[in-house]
Amino acid sequence: MIQSLLRYSKVLEIVGDILRVRVVGADGAAGGPARFGDLALVENIDGRQSLAQVIGLDRDTVTLQVFAGTKGLSTRCAVRFLGHPMQATYSDNILGRIFNGIGLPLDGGPDLSADAKVEIGGPPVNPMRRLLASRLIRTDVPMIDVFNTLVESQKIPIFSVAGEPYNSFLARIGIQADADVVIFGGMGLIFDDFHLFRSAFEDAGVFGRTVMFVNQASDPVVERLLVPDMALAVAERFAVEESKRVLVLLTDMTAFADAMKEIGVAMDQVPSNRGYMGDLYSQLARRYEKACDFRGGGSVTILSVTTMPGDDVTHPVPDNTGYITEGQFYLHEGMLDPFGSLSRLKQHVIGKATREDHAQIMNTLIRFYADARDARQKQAMAFELSAFDERLLVFGELFRKRFMRLDVSMPLEEALDLGWRTLAECFEPEELLMKQSLVDKYYPREVREQHRGQNPDKSGTEGL
Repeated sequence: MIQSLLRYSKVLEIVGDILRVRVVGADGAAGGPARFGDLALVENIDGRQSLAQVIGLDRDTVTLQVFAGTKGLSTRCAVRFLGHPMQATYSDNILGRIFNGIGLPLDGGPDLSADAKVEIGGPPVNPMRRLLASRLIRTDVPMIDVFNTLVESQKIPIFSVAGEPYNSFLARIGIQADADVVIFGGMGLIFDDFHLFRSAFEDAGVFGRTVMFVNQASDPVVERLLVPDMALAVAERFAVEESKRVLVLLTDMTAFADAMKEIGVAMDQVPSNRGYMGDLYSQLARRYEKACDFRGGGSVTILSVTTMPGDDVTHPVPDNTGYITEGQFYLHEGMLDPFGSLSRLKQHVIGKATREDHAQIMNTLIRFYADARDARQKQAMAFELSAFDERLLVFGELFRKRFMRLDVSMPLEEALDLGWRTLAECFEPEELLMKQSLVDKYYPREVREQHRGQNPDKSGTEGL
């Protein structure tokens, strides 16, 4: 007899979105046809059906999480096991489409039921199939391209707090990044944020290379756990089978972790730090480790948002994330903080895939900006400022305006040239402490001469 025709109606318990049912196989084996991670169909007495996933096996007791929730579900319902795990639709037809948390189309577009399916939640890639990260992903965001370069196959979060424009910033990166395919996964989004992403991709004309998996705040919580797996499964297929350079955008991984916590509590699991389950690290790593540069194929790069409750970087979600990922972008006060941000893979491309002066201009700009912060503190404490301190303050304002503002957009080479121009407007060549060959080649002396003529009282080195 086909397993999917067998119904099991001995419901033991319904707690939250969790359903427990007793299952005994035809041969008397405990658990019967149920397998961990497989899908099941829950049929209520009124005829309504909803998908569920096996998340626990204990002898003859099978625990299921019901995607549509258990509201209105009777203890006289029946369960059928489908014999396969959750699947996502994969084909070129999904480009420009929007799906919900269980992979059903949300946009009213053509039916995709006949398209190929791919199982979600598989293991990470064999290390033997991985290549060392060596290719730059241009975003046209100076604070990323110049100072914390994004590299193909990198996994990196945006650390931020509620109220910051991290979603609009993530959408902008998805629009400007030089990727072949962008896969977006939204978890617990309010409608305004969902509309923001959809409108941004459509207005920029990049919706045709984008796939969206969206779980809104009004949708069942359990569906949030599926969104990253669906996005990453589809991304892997595009990278392996079509050699595409895929950028996966996920927001918000804290909502994902909160959903895991809620499910864990309903399953009577013993919580760990601040109520989160003890497997938080492994669950996050299981998703982030999908980032890969495939040998003989394309690549998957993961850029996610992780909100920090109370701006607390020691919160379990950002704390565990920091051990998994290769750096972070710290979005604070509407700007990317150059001191809180870090890309651990940037050394693989800076000066190799980028211009020869990239490393020098990056280090020099950050060094002077750090000095400008010190000068600003001296000014706030009413200390007397030297002429050099005054120039540092001018440089600091120029740096924030030209590089740190989130609305600034320019190619990498233009940003490097602007860095040289900004230095020339504030400092003499000998003050830069850079390689003389680079100074001779790139330092715009005409800009310095022009600026010195306009500001003769602040252009010398008398403050040194």
